Amino acid sequence: MGMSVTISPALEHEAESILKLQYLCYQSEAELYGDYSIEPLTQTLDELRAELATGYVLVARLGDEVIGSVRARVEEDGSAAIGKLIVHPRMRRHGLGGRLLKAIEARLAAERQATRYRLFTGHRSAQNLRLYRSLGYRPVGTAPAGRGLDLVTMEKEAAPSATDSGGALAASA
Repeated sequence: MGMSVTISPALEHEAESILKLQYLCYQSEAELYGDYSIEPLTQTLDELRAELATGYVLVARLGDEVIGSVRARVEEDGSAAIGKLIVHPRMRRHGLGGRLLKAIEARLAAERQATRYRLFTGHRSAQNLRLYRSLGYRPVGTAPAGRGLDLVTMEKEAAPSATDSGGALAASA
């Protein structure tokens, strides 16, 4: 009998597992750009623990194993900065990245009233760009990040609330 993948908030004791998975997942990005000094590969455990304490971090688990993660924070203007969407290499191409992204968007909309989602990826990261576009993200800018890497910033507006200003459920089509 197979196990189901669950997505829920990261637990403090999972920080080391998340960091190890991050290191594994970003090897392909580092290779693609010829730069192994990218921030996801140099982040410390203490820095990750600080993110767990101050931001939103979701993990995907297969049983007790952390096989994916995504992080976010909401700015004062209501825009949500989403980052470090990772999925274990053996679990890729099964829709898990999309599930994680949708889960963090829903959480940020419900708990922090996020109005817009923003993320970035490298200009040569074709699979990432394809995923984000398929989920409604559109490029809004590109900026050089050194060593042959341009970061593509992508955004999408948050879906309208399920309630109107009167608090009643909005009619569905």
